[in-house]
Amino acid sequence: MTIQMERRLLYIPVLHIDTNLINAWQKLAAVNQLEKWFEDGVILINMSGTAQREARAGCNTLRSRKANQQIYTTTPSPDSSDPRYRKIENALFLNGAKDTNQQNDVRIVFEAAKYSAILVTGDGGSKRQPGGILGNRHKLKNILQILSPEEAVAFVRKKIQERDEFNERVVKEFGGKLSEWTGAD
Repeated sequence: MTIQMERRLLYIPVLHIDTNLINAWQKLAAVNQLEKWFEDGVILINMSGTAQREARAGCNTLRSRKANQQIYTTTPSPDSSDPRYRKIENALFLNGAKDTNQQNDVRIVFEAAKYSAILVTGDGGSKRQPGGILGNRHKLKNILQILSPEEAVAFVRKKIQERDEFNERVVKEFGGKLSEWTGAD
């Protein structure tokens, strides 16, 4: 009997990044790490079409260029009467989304949930901005997983460690050779 080692690409949901994590200037260390794992074939990253459009808006050429490099969804605008959409909107905005930015936040969360992705965002959950998506994620825990960039890095590191430990056990028990990326991701 032979058990196969796990592949380098982790068996985790796609990470949907929010508009605020475009990282055009490479100043977000956690996002840099996520992007490195994506480039190395360890994880999959994409974003909602709404987030991609938001990132391209304005006159910032570098940000637009970075946004255009992202894989993004092409989901039609959700029906605002959809029960899941309403639940997300009410969780994020007690009195409903009042402007385009708030409506976009609801759409970004809705699309991540639709594709069973993990939403990675820097929106809210801080002393300066206690609300936002991160500050209200506890209300959405039955719909989708929402992580900060740092939490996403910790989550992926844990999954990498589990993958590598499994592969090491397979080699120990059944023989074979570990991939060169074992312990390097």
